[in-house]
Amino acid sequence: MAKNIDRVRNIGISAHIDSGKTTLTERMLFYTKRIHAMHDVKGKDGIGATMDSMELERERGITIASAATFCEWDGYEINLIDTPGHVDFTVEVERSLRVLDGAVLVLCSVGGVQSQSITVDQQMKRYRVPRIAFINKLDRSGANPFRVIDQLRSKLGHNAVAMQIPLGLESEFEGIIDLVGMKAIRFGGANGEDMLVDDIPPDMMNEVSARREELVEAASLFSDELTEAILNEEHISEDLLLAAIRAGTLQREITPVFMGSAYKNKGVQPLLNGITALLPGPRDITTDALDRDNAEAPVRLESDPEKPVVALAFKLEDGPYGQLTYIRVYQGTLAKGTTLMNVRTGKKFKVGRLVRMHADQMEDIDGLSAGYIGALFGIDCASGDTFTSPELNVSMTSMYVPNPVISLSITPKDSRSQVALSKALNRFTKEDPTFKTRVDEETNETIIEGMGELHLEVYVERMRREYNADVDTGTPRVAYRETITRRADFNYTHRKQTGGAGQYGRVAGYLEPAHEDDFEFINEITGGAIPTQFIPACEKGFHECMKKGPKMEFPVTGVRVVINDGQSHSVDSSEMAFQAAARGAFREAYVKAGPVIHEPIMKVVVETPTEFQGAAMGLLNQRRGMIVGAQDEGVMCVIEAQVPLAEMFGFSTVLRSSTQGQAQFTMEFLHYRQVPQSIAETLATEAAKRKKAAV
Repeated sequence: MAKNIDRVRNIGISAHIDSGKTTLTERMLFYTKRIHAMHDVKGKDGIGATMDSMELERERGITIASAATFCEWDGYEINLIDTPGHVDFTVEVERSLRVLDGAVLVLCSVGGVQSQSITVDQQMKRYRVPRIAFINKLDRSGANPFRVIDQLRSKLGHNAVAMQIPLGLESEFEGIIDLVGMKAIRFGGANGEDMLVDDIPPDMMNEVSARREELVEAASLFSDELTEAILNEEHISEDLLLAAIRAGTLQREITPVFMGSAYKNKGVQPLLNGITALLPGPRDITTDALDRDNAEAPVRLESDPEKPVVALAFKLEDGPYGQLTYIRVYQGTLAKGTTLMNVRTGKKFKVGRLVRMHADQMEDIDGLSAGYIGALFGIDCASGDTFTSPELNVSMTSMYVPNPVISLSITPKDSRSQVALSKALNRFTKEDPTFKTRVDEETNETIIEGMGELHLEVYVERMRREYNADVDTGTPRVAYRETITRRADFNYTHRKQTGGAGQYGRVAGYLEPAHEDDFEFINEITGGAIPTQFIPACEKGFHECMKKGPKMEFPVTGVRVVINDGQSHSVDSSEMAFQAAARGAFREAYVKAGPVIHEPIMKVVVETPTEFQGAAMGLLNQRRGMIVGAQDEGVMCVIEAQVPLAEMFGFSTVLRSSTQGQAQFTMEFLHYRQVPQSIAETLATEAAKRKKAAV
């Protein structure tokens, strides 16, 4: 139960792939005595990092699912979430940031601000999460923390200020100099657990003074007391300086930068001190819920254990003992036996078993009060549901979920696998809102959709391992879209006479391109040309046509439908007749509206040694890529390009073989763009073949 809510920190660790997030988390758990031995991500000892509890994560050395744990440091309780770096698992980062109060942005001292760092930073901005930065891997050759601080300012627009400077770099990296306490800190002991505090070496005093002045100047904007002390040339105490930096951090106007090497066990304890001193506690963050009884007006939630309960289910997991629901309590106190209501379904339930998580292990607890993160067992809910006391009817705002861009057909080999597959799909779609599944009406195949090749690959592998489902997968299919390019009028009459009452409905108006990707329906009927009760039927008819375009049967987007005239019959008109009229009208106008096919374009960032720059650019050009920019960063060259997703399958293998395995790339969805004529013709041929096969 609650001790002191002001001494609670809910933080996440997020960064670009391979910046060392999981290694850093492992070190934090070791120094806070949460674990008693450290393991590596690559798992040379066959154990792997604590937070990578899934077998697949340990094999691949990547984080797939965000893992939650808690630890104690210097009288503070820290709830810690380690998140994936791969953009394919972006929803894991979204759902974590949704419930966290603060974050640590980990950056590689050689790679600096990389493509995925930018994505993660945008997610932090979306949820207004204050953050501190940690520049990792100072022991690597080519490490340059001050270049990274400049990139934080130029690429991310942060007001980044160094809290520390390194003592030596690369193979000579010994420790750090703390600019607040003005001390040199080295790390001794078998695992760097002993912090050895010493005076600053005299030859570094000039640089230290200059950097400290920068820090004090940046902090003085957030504290009148500090400004006064500077003007009066008084001694600036550590507490005064930290209070000013904290104020700037909470307003997201300052990003304090810490440094170290997690792998070499240097700089982790000062970072833990920074987390407790600078990042917000639950009371420092304002959280609003929406009042469902009052037109969704915002309601301010308070981190008060005595008030009615409001909690958010941010992640579901199917554990060995049934469904585990991760929750963050924003208001009130949860205890065993408490009655709660799921706001989305209106169903009430009683809280049974309550646990706190430590990666894949759990500890039973009696209660969970405002500001804490825990998990419930055996509750039927979906990711993003709000739980409240029965007398409240408020809902937390849901998180942003991007649309899938790639699909794959999946077929079970036998009936036993069929059952296992349906169980797996049921669980995965519940757990991950970006993983979707459907059955193709024509081919009757099961289609899975996701955020990228790796995303779907991991899920297929999990089906095989966790459910013993023997499945075959088809070739990946890209999520093409259809849209129109110009305005086209329609005036369609649906007339059917089959003895007795017939069907009659006339719909007139026009289609035109809409700026948004969505469907817009505008009713401009005057004088009751179409009776009001039939307007929703018209909208439904048009909306149904958007699912499958007449051109090539891809979903249609970006269409505005305006109806301005029509006609009904006193006996023969019905909802069914007007739905049919709307469908006919859509087909009539669509052909004249210049329909085109759009394809998803990905933002691809390749990082390669400079000598392979030409080869990497050549590969991107071959794939219809448009190179946006290339810049040298030390020994590496970073190429940014926009490439159609359809051309990116198997790119990683080709890139590795062309660069002796030294280049890596990341990609994320950027936007939709019209396909060239030659590609459109190929797609049309394929669509015709599919139709023939279906018949």
